[in-house]
Amino acid sequence: MQKAMLPTTRSVLRSLGSRAGPANLRRAPQWQFRSYASEAKDYDVIFVGGGVAGYVGAIKAGQEGLKVACIEKRGMLGGTCLNVGCIPSKSLLNNSHLYHQILHDTKKRGIDVGEVKLNLKQMMKAKDESVAGLTKGVEFLFKKNGVDYVKGHGAFVNEHEIRVNLVDGGETQLKGKNIVISTGSETTPFPGLEIDEKKVITSTGAIALEQVPKKMSVIGGGIIGLEMASVWSRLGAEVTVVEFLGQIGGPGMDADIAKQAQKILTKQGLKFKLNTKVTSGDASGDGVKLELEAAKGGKQETLDADVCLVAIGRRPYTDGLGLENIGIEVDERKRLVIDQEYRTKVPHIRCIGDCTFGPMLAHKAEEEAVAVVEYIKHGHGHVNYGAIPSVMYTNPEVAWVGQNEKELKDAGVKYNVGSFPFTANSRAKTNLETDGMVKFLSDKETDRILGVHIIGANAGEMIAEGTLALEYGASSEDVARTCHAHPTLAEAFKEAAMSTYSKAIHY
Repeated sequence: MQKAMLPTTRSVLRSLGSRAGPANLRRAPQWQFRSYASEAKDYDVIFVGGGVAGYVGAIKAGQEGLKVACIEKRGMLGGTCLNVGCIPSKSLLNNSHLYHQILHDTKKRGIDVGEVKLNLKQMMKAKDESVAGLTKGVEFLFKKNGVDYVKGHGAFVNEHEIRVNLVDGGETQLKGKNIVISTGSETTPFPGLEIDEKKVITSTGAIALEQVPKKMSVIGGGIIGLEMASVWSRLGAEVTVVEFLGQIGGPGMDADIAKQAQKILTKQGLKFKLNTKVTSGDASGDGVKLELEAAKGGKQETLDADVCLVAIGRRPYTDGLGLENIGIEVDERKRLVIDQEYRTKVPHIRCIGDCTFGPMLAHKAEEEAVAVVEYIKHGHGHVNYGAIPSVMYTNPEVAWVGQNEKELKDAGVKYNVGSFPFTANSRAKTNLETDGMVKFLSDKETDRILGVHIIGANAGEMIAEGTLALEYGASSEDVARTCHAHPTLAEAFKEAAMSTYSKAIHY
């Protein structure tokens, strides 16, 4: 990553020495001192992309008193996350879980239910209403904070100017003293399978199917694949997940947690083919046919389905940006190359979110959005990349932050492990939700927490405590000696910490 940095105002003043009087300050180069835009289409900051990174950054810039514009070609703010990703998928995950629970998990709770029917059209409508309300909310925040919202596709003309082809026709041109690229990512396609969002779908098509398929195949056993597999399995599809690796959840998920998750999801009806690669696909017929073989070669088989979800990851979206007009570099994975202050080789053009380095997570993008504005306005900002949580919103949820056991072993770090099962937690027992556990990893010498991994009900909420503990450099004993309300699921978190530095009480 680049290390070159612009001189600061303080260093310029030092170089001027005793001559740094008012007259010398007036003669200093313009870039040394901030001046704010005054013309209608001149801006202090322009964000290219109105996804989570772009809209959060634009709001923060407006709050900092900067003249700011945000360009978004979708015509709806929020990007993939709000429109076709995180938000709508969580609506379907929640409501499909309720449907599945009513069908299969009420009698033992003392609830007798009559005929239960799926109204898929209404379920999709509820999802769409949630999305519409949130996107309108972001537009309101733009107005509240003085952000100019430009609907259209933007491309660099030169290092300071962007031409925008407007959604409603025509074009306009914006000039920015600072420009932040926040264009996000797109689904990585699978060679040989053309996406039509009907038979061969991405996550976008998976949240908009008009009927429940009889059979669904999923290429990729990461978070997106498993969440969408869960939704359609609960609604009645026979779902088979094909994963090249030997575990589900991706390489970030702790192996112990991944094994538990696979066991639980298998009980729920999902089928898994691990250590398996898809060699080819054919969607020319009524359905989709996948040719499979063992990852290390050998056994071959065919998998037929009505619908195939391609969920093998995402890649930065930078097409049509006009990067060739400004000479900005991308690496072999199409990520824009930046330094520690998010600057490209053109110092006033920065990049945040999915189109550059780091995990492709909405909350990571939000943190970078705030930090990049702070760098622009104040010259300093901060994101702790060692404390970025991940959550898989299946049932039960899976969440983690920090390092897993494999990463610690590979790094040669000596560590302690402690865990506590939800079967021994009183609130989990009363809720009849005892699947899962909390697992801590701490430094063997200092007891400082290195990682927290949870599978269980509300894991996505509980991981916030683990993230805060990592951020403040807490030890497992610190958490264990912190009073937790009784009876709560969070007591399992406390007991896992106790188990790490000493012994749990209730297990």
